[in-house]
Amino acid sequence: MFWRMTKTVLILPGTALIYIPILIQWFSERWPFGASVGTRLQLAVAVMLAVPALVLAAYTMKLFVRDGHGTPAPWDPPQRFVVSGPYRFVRNPMLSSVILMILAEAVALNSPLLLGWALVFFLLNTLYFIFIEEPGLERRFGEDYRKYKAAVPRWVAMLRPYEPAGDNGS
Repeated sequence: MFWRMTKTVLILPGTALIYIPILIQWFSERWPFGASVGTRLQLAVAVMLAVPALVLAAYTMKLFVRDGHGTPAPWDPPQRFVVSGPYRFVRNPMLSSVILMILAEAVALNSPLLLGWALVFFLLNTLYFIFIEEPGLERRFGEDYRKYKAAVPRWVAMLRPYEPAGDNGS
């Protein structure tokens, strides 16, 4: 499982958080990064965004492995429906963490273009979820997913956790 998850991380978050931001910075003539680093306050804000986002990303990936018996990758999806941890509050906590990390990069590097990338990434993923991922999850997990989808928002976390039918809170 370690190598499966490593491949997934290098391809998916790696593209969104490393490869594309480097290209954006390179082609915007804001390279090297040192030439465009923000103030100490900006760096502090970036850290305040990035640290919880990294923790959330690691935790949600762990849930995919432990509870779902798979990875976040479309080519190696979870075999079981994951409705634990942050997934009880919001449908896409893993992608929310990636968006927060892109925002942290934009703040740290004082880059409006990376802020634009965060918006594009959000919009692309929203379209992907609506037209590809969610219909696929409905086919794979049926009524359990449809109930979850109806009760749990895609992007903005609820204050109270979702309680799947038959869950006694343990």
